[in-house]
Amino acid sequence: MTTLTAGKNKVTFKSYGVNLAADLYLPQGFDETKKYKAIVGASPFPQVKEQVLGTYGPEMAARGFIFLGFDYLGMGDSLALPGEFKQSRYMFRLIETTWDAVSYLGTLPFVDEICGLGVCQGGSIIASASVTDHRIKKIATVSGMMAADGFQWSDKDMANQVIATANASKQKMFETGEADYNAPIVLTDDHTKEEFVAIAGPMGAETYDYYGKDGVKGPGTVKNYTNIHIGDQAMESLISIGEHYADKIVQPALIIYSTTAFTSVCSTQFIEKLTNEHKVLTFDEFGHVDFYYKPEAVKASTDAVAEFFNE
Repeated sequence: MTTLTAGKNKVTFKSYGVNLAADLYLPQGFDETKKYKAIVGASPFPQVKEQVLGTYGPEMAARGFIFLGFDYLGMGDSLALPGEFKQSRYMFRLIETTWDAVSYLGTLPFVDEICGLGVCQGGSIIASASVTDHRIKKIATVSGMMAADGFQWSDKDMANQVIATANASKQKMFETGEADYNAPIVLTDDHTKEEFVAIAGPMGAETYDYYGKDGVKGPGTVKNYTNIHIGDQAMESLISIGEHYADKIVQPALIIYSTTAFTSVCSTQFIEKLTNEHKVLTFDEFGHVDFYYKPEAVKASTDAVAEFFNE
């Protein structure tokens, strides 16, 4: 095993037979003879490990935890499967690679207990993974997109139009053997803020401030990130597993979200279906994307997660 030290360590683990690129964050004063609680992180769509996970990893390590952030199959520094294309986040694989991440943490002799932390789409991934992976002892979600029905399916006609486009893209890729890409959140790597806000409206500003070419974690800053993704993505992104199995989750859960965020319904409708022991922490002052990077929002969420996981 590579020598591990406090701070960020580059590691890999296998999933679907290929090596996934990961960052393992270890706390200050790390001692491999001691035992630590570990966290498997799940990122927002369509992110790579240097974005939200690269923000939350050091914060959780500073609070005494081991934190694993990684690139899913075909994302960032991780390979796609043979014969497949980069820039794909397929829901069922996100769940299965999370299970593999848990398995990897379970091989580390200094890991005592494993918890799961998901932000945005990562909330759905962690919730879904935990349904049948009881090696995950607690879960926490921040701005979680667990209840997709109340958000992505609120306009069924629009959802079906998106699906039709994704279906056509999948057929095209099958017949040609070539990748077909688009911008699933409309934003491209070339849009200016003014251009994107004109398309997306006022809510587009907070999205651009993070993901735009001039954003804090956009393609101009994170070199292995792009807003362009595989064209059949919606066939997977519109499926939410955790929401429909919420009453099967047995692990204690912490749900953190903003009551003023446009995505709040994704947490509230999920909470209504939970039957496990759970806590809810809400904020009026932050928006959905604020939890990705703004210091006061990140501190609020990571402090709460650390306290919950340590209970």
